[in-house]
Amino acid sequence: MNFLAHIYLSGNDTELQIGNFIADAVKGKKYTQFPTTIQKGITLHRKIDSYTDSHPVVRESVLRLFPKYSHYSTVIVDILYDHFLAAYWSDFSTIPLEIYVSDFYTLLQKHYDILPKKVQDFLPYMLRDNWLLSYATIPGIGRILYQMNRRTKNRSKMNFAILELEKYYNEFEREFRSFFSELEIYTKNEIRAL
Repeated sequence: MNFLAHIYLSGNDTELQIGNFIADAVKGKKYTQFPTTIQKGITLHRKIDSYTDSHPVVRESVLRLFPKYSHYSTVIVDILYDHFLAAYWSDFSTIPLEIYVSDFYTLLQKHYDILPKKVQDFLPYMLRDNWLLSYATIPGIGRILYQMNRRTKNRSKMNFAILELEKYYNEFEREFRSFFSELEIYTKNEIRAL
């Protein structure tokens, strides 16, 4: 899953949200340098990624993209699934997406000093381009995929995956909904166990 899903799956605990959000920028055991609840968020993120990568429904989505995008297919699916979460946000939350992401950006700015340097470096761009809100539209996801392709120095060709999203929109949405309902249950159980 990508940023929005990780934040959402953390529930209302702000430190859990921060940990879940920054986890990709925290390697190995460096997570022990953070406060306890942020550590739990990092651990939760890793569990969500592991669960997602091994889930048979997610593999269906990945296989649809694999012939064209190879190992980048899993990253693309993470981004596409965040699109469906954002596009159908009212199915998942009573807080409007605009308010939810604005509150999260404020949270990140308040805790800027604790963020890993990598996150501090991309945060201004995230805020400027409102990444989380942009996930809700196909053009917004197109911009995210274009930026990701640039980060791979044009090797991934991820920018073209918007064509597969449009062509197989219903299939991807069905797979997302099937998977995400199970992921929500899994995550709630993991949070209780942490």
